[in-house]
Amino acid sequence: MTPSQSRRALDAFRQAVETGNLQGLVDILAPDVVLLTDGGGVAQAALAPVVGAEAVAGALSAALSNLARRSLHPAPINGYPALILTLDGEIDAVLAVRIDDGLITGLYSVRNPHKLSRVHTETTLRR
Repeated sequence: MTPSQSRRALDAFRQAVETGNLQGLVDILAPDVVLLTDGGGVAQAALAPVVGAEAVAGALSAALSNLARRSLHPAPINGYPALILTLDGEIDAVLAVRIDDGLITGLYSVRNPHKLSRVHTETTLRR
């Protein structure tokens, strides 16, 4: 998959979420997509993987129902496409996205505040 194909899929996903277009969301998700969440026992998150396009679309629609106070910003996270979700100007979640053949096949949502505290900084890797 080329970077432009990934960008198109991420943009379609973002637009569907922002507009509340449930069918558009289902259309960009692979039938066997998996959503994993990490709230770290502190922030609300699903306790088990959510599997299937309709189940994932429903879970995302419910979780992101109040987009008036939220915004989504694309950003690379660990070298992969992702969306940063802010709530009232503060990072609320990072949603890393796996894209295969133009469809989203995996979503990993991190809401764990300890892990999110490092999103603004770039960690230098050393040997």
